[in-house]
Amino acid sequence: MPHKATDPIVAAASIVMALQTIFSRSVDPQAMAVVTVGALHAVKANNVIPATATLELSVRALDGAVRAMLEQRIKALVAAQAESFGVGARIDWRAGYAVLVNTPEQTDFAREVGLALRGANGVTLQGPALPGSEDFAFMLERVPGSYLLIGNGDGDSAGACMVHHPGYDFNDDNIAIGAAYWALLAERFLTD
Repeated sequence: MPHKATDPIVAAASIVMALQTIFSRSVDPQAMAVVTVGALHAVKANNVIPATATLELSVRALDGAVRAMLEQRIKALVAAQAESFGVGARIDWRAGYAVLVNTPEQTDFAREVGLALRGANGVTLQGPALPGSEDFAFMLERVPGSYLLIGNGDGDSAGACMVHHPGYDFNDDNIAIGAAYWALLAERFLTD
């Protein structure tokens, strides 16, 4: 008797779709922002209207003001969508990962070591900003440093995708390069 219930899955589905408009209608196209619904949990039976549905989101932006705006827009949108379907919504907002910001001096030093080891053709001096989440961001909030990528291949080669991708396969050839890089970095750091 679906007419005697309020269906949280229908409301959740509408919320998922509405969340996709935040970036396209609320964020400057020149800024980076991601709102991803990574999970929707409800009852595990196809013939039951569940009492609740839970969405789990990942929200990322490279700018603090954009992050704050995303939080405000998500909370307002979820409340309005839930009300429109006659259901309640509770948001458990957790700030999550900080934006990772390298410090210039340490980044220049890291680049110099890479250039000394691999030459100009073996080093990308500045890659594109990445919207991933990284624990190292919390360290960089307290201590100057530089996060860098040793690489896992390039282009469409096997295993070239980033970690957290189902096709990821660590490139064992990077072990020797990575070890040599860290040894040279430590040697130069300790002799400066």
